[in-house]
Amino acid sequence: MAAPALAALSDDAAIVETIMDRARTAQATFERNGSQAAYDRAALAVAWALMDPDRNAELAAMAVETTGLGNVADKITKNHRKTLGLLRDIKGAITHGVLSDDPATGITEIARPKGVVGAVVPSTNPVATPTNNAINALKCGNAIVLSPSPKGNAVCEKLIGYIHAEFAKIGADPDLVQMVPAPSSKAKTQALMETCDLLVVTGSQDNVRRAYSSGTPALGVGAGNVTVIVDETADLGHAARKIAASKTFDNSTSCSSENALVVVNAIRDDFLREMHAAGGRLLTGGDAATLKDALFGGGGLNRHMIARDLPDMLSAAGVTVPEPETARFVLIEGDGIGPAHPESGEKLSLITTIYAARDFDHAREVTATVLAHQGAGHSVGLHSTDDARARGLGETLPTCRVIVNQAHCFATGGSFDNGMPFSLSMGCGSWGGNSIDDNLNYTHFMNVTKVVRTIAPNEPSLDDIFGDYWQAAGR
Repeated sequence: MAAPALAALSDDAAIVETIMDRARTAQATFERNGSQAAYDRAALAVAWALMDPDRNAELAAMAVETTGLGNVADKITKNHRKTLGLLRDIKGAITHGVLSDDPATGITEIARPKGVVGAVVPSTNPVATPTNNAINALKCGNAIVLSPSPKGNAVCEKLIGYIHAEFAKIGADPDLVQMVPAPSSKAKTQALMETCDLLVVTGSQDNVRRAYSSGTPALGVGAGNVTVIVDETADLGHAARKIAASKTFDNSTSCSSENALVVVNAIRDDFLREMHAAGGRLLTGGDAATLKDALFGGGGLNRHMIARDLPDMLSAAGVTVPEPETARFVLIEGDGIGPAHPESGEKLSLITTIYAARDFDHAREVTATVLAHQGAGHSVGLHSTDDARARGLGETLPTCRVIVNQAHCFATGGSFDNGMPFSLSMGCGSWGGNSIDDNLNYTHFMNVTKVVRTIAPNEPSLDDIFGDYWQAAGR
């Protein structure tokens, strides 16, 4: 009996069940007839659906128009760079068949798909994130069902249409990539969470918590609230330009854009001059208070200010900045850290909080306090010529990444000049309540089966194990 048309179904669970049935059928065939070439070809089809320049421009414009977040030029760049970088990372990667065969251990490792991936998509990246997830899923022989945010429904549907057009060229089943249809609802997302084989959740921390309690294996990512230290050894001009480039990219939609700067007092004045030259405008006194009230006064972030162009954001706040023709973002001084000081949290806007530090050790203490409030596990930045300080931050702060002398939002999720995997989802480890501490990548989208054979016995004696301990502590 044919599956009912989705339009004829009124029950949210029934709609998701129908989609999942189609995805499971498509995935089973994809796996049964699978090969590395077939998996790679399907992944490339998804990538080209977005990377075709005309489609990229159309989807970027549609994303900004429908969500009201970010800007078109940077979305085009993000869509291209993130997809190209991912393709670089997975090119030649083995995700089908034998991964390794080690005579010494007698173990053969075999790549196997997870099944059907459910991916909850944020409104901040309604095109790049689902594309990234779909590429990773298909590379490993899975199907994927996307659950976009309400504002991202239309652009996700358009993206999937282009993916299906590419699938038609290679004879791939369109049911390998589907979406939960509009209107979005928590009931549909919950049904997807409970019925798929692997959950990937980016964005709302409420969704992440729901994913972890759904009973389905889940890959969730923690809250971003990037804090960056600028110390007395830094190249201040270089630091200011990198911070400005990162902070302003796509109007700060990235979870990796700088939300707080901790600046050592010895170079504060010089650094602020460099920041001014790079487009940063420090607001103080009444203007800063007005800006804070406008952004945080309603109990949550003002939707008319988040991820908006600077003139629109300032207009919504009712403030002006010096030399507006060259201004790119705003700096405000932090009055404190914690729930009573919302400027110490993630702002998703062209606003960065600046904190003063007596010296580097104090800067580390301030950063630790910010992370304890919000953003633990995600990442911190350091602008310094003392590399030992970077290692020290990695050994002492609750963070999975220390980004050194780089534009943070470009570097954290992978860059062509660093070794991080390209990704739009950064695991935050146990500090951020996550199951992974690295950048979400293709290895998280496959199971590994081990064929285990006997080898020559390797059983140590008690003396081999305890000899040094007995010598030190006695028996």
